[in-house]
Amino acid sequence: MDLLNTLVEKGLRRELPTRDEALAVLATSDDELLDVVAAAGKVRRQWFGRRVKLNYLVNLKSGLCPEDCSYCSQRLGSKAEILKYTWLKPDEAKKAAAAGVAGGAKRVCLVASGRGPTDRDVDRVSQTIEAIKEQHEDVEVCACLGLLSEGQADRLRSAGADAYNHNLNTSEGTYGDITTTHTYADRVDTVQQAQAAGLSACSGLIAGMGETDADLVDVVFSLRELDPDSVPVNFLIPMEGTPLAKEWHLTPQRCLRILAMVRFVCPDVEVRLAGGREVHLRSMQPLALHLVNSIFLGDYLTSEGQSGRTDLDMIADAGFEVEGATTKTLPEHRAPEAGGCGSHEGGCAPCGGEAAPEPSEVLAARTDLVAVRRRGAGTDLAPNA
Repeated sequence: MDLLNTLVEKGLRRELPTRDEALAVLATSDDELLDVVAAAGKVRRQWFGRRVKLNYLVNLKSGLCPEDCSYCSQRLGSKAEILKYTWLKPDEAKKAAAAGVAGGAKRVCLVASGRGPTDRDVDRVSQTIEAIKEQHEDVEVCACLGLLSEGQADRLRSAGADAYNHNLNTSEGTYGDITTTHTYADRVDTVQQAQAAGLSACSGLIAGMGETDADLVDVVFSLRELDPDSVPVNFLIPMEGTPLAKEWHLTPQRCLRILAMVRFVCPDVEVRLAGGREVHLRSMQPLALHLVNSIFLGDYLTSEGQSGRTDLDMIADAGFEVEGATTKTLPEHRAPEAGGCGSHEGGCAPCGGEAAPEPSEVLAARTDLVAVRRRGAGTDLAPNA
C-alpha cells in the first residue's frame, strides 16, 4: 500500500503524518491488518530494536476519589467493588515495588487516587521514592498523583522521581463528556509543569470510551505536540459500577490499528501497551509487541492483569527481549543533552482532515475477563509480578 510505504518513510525520518494518513490507518480493513502491523513494526524496530521495557504499578491510595471521571472505578459515586485503602506506608510501598523489580520491571509507577496531592502527600510520596531508590538505585520511579500545584513537581524531582504521568485520555473536544470536575487544560498544565521541573513526561490516552476515529487522531496529535517521552495507550476496562460499564466497542483488530496509528504519529517515543490489553487484545497481545516497546507487568490499579510469568513468556515467544536496567530506553536524539526530543522535524501542528465514522455497534460484553484486584498493595496477599 502506498499509504503504508509513506508512513514508514515518515516514521524513519521522525516526520509527522498528515491527519488524513492517521485516519486512514484506523480505516484499514482486516485483510490489510497484518500489513499495517508489519509497516508500523519497521518504525518500532528502527528506534527501539526488539526491546520491551517492563513497568510495574503500585497503587499507593485506592478508591474514594472526589473526581467524576466516567471511566474510573475509583471515581466519585463509583459502585465498583474495588479495594479501598488510604496511603501505604513507605515500607509497604517499597515491598510492593520490590516484587515488580524482581519480576523484571525497569520502572515503578507510584499512583494515588485523588484530584491532586497536598503538600503533605508530596512529603509522603517523597519518602516512598527515597525508600525505593535506597533499595533499588537504578530503578526508574514515575509518580502519578493527579493535578500538580506550583512547586510540587520540583519537590518530587528533588526526592528522586524520574518521571511524572498524567494522561490526556481523550480529545479536547470530547473531554467534558467524560469528566466535569476538572478540564483538559488542567491536564495539559500538569504535564507541562512536570516537564519544566526536569521530569520525564508520561502522558497517553484511553481508547474505547465511545470516541470517533477523529477523536483518537486529535488526542494523539495533541500528545505529539505536548511531546511526552512515554505515551501509554490504555483500552477501557468497562468495570461494573461505573458509567462506562456497557462500553464494549473494541476488537483486537481495532486495538492493533490504534497502536499502529500511535506509533506512526509518535515514532521515536516509548509507546506503552497499558491497561485493558488482556481484556481486548486477548490472544492477539503478541502482535502488539511489534508496535509498542513497553508494557505493564502483572496487575493494574484496581483490576488484575495476566501473571508476570505469562508476560515474560509472551515476550520471549514473540522473539523480543526484556530491556535491561542499564539500557537507555529512548534514542540518543531524545536525550536531554541532545537539546530536546528531536522528534519535531517539520513541526507538530495537526493537519486538517475529514471526520471519521462513528464507532461500531456495541459488542457482547466480556465481563468474564474483568477481575477486580484482590492481591498485592493494600492486602496481605502476594502481588502478581
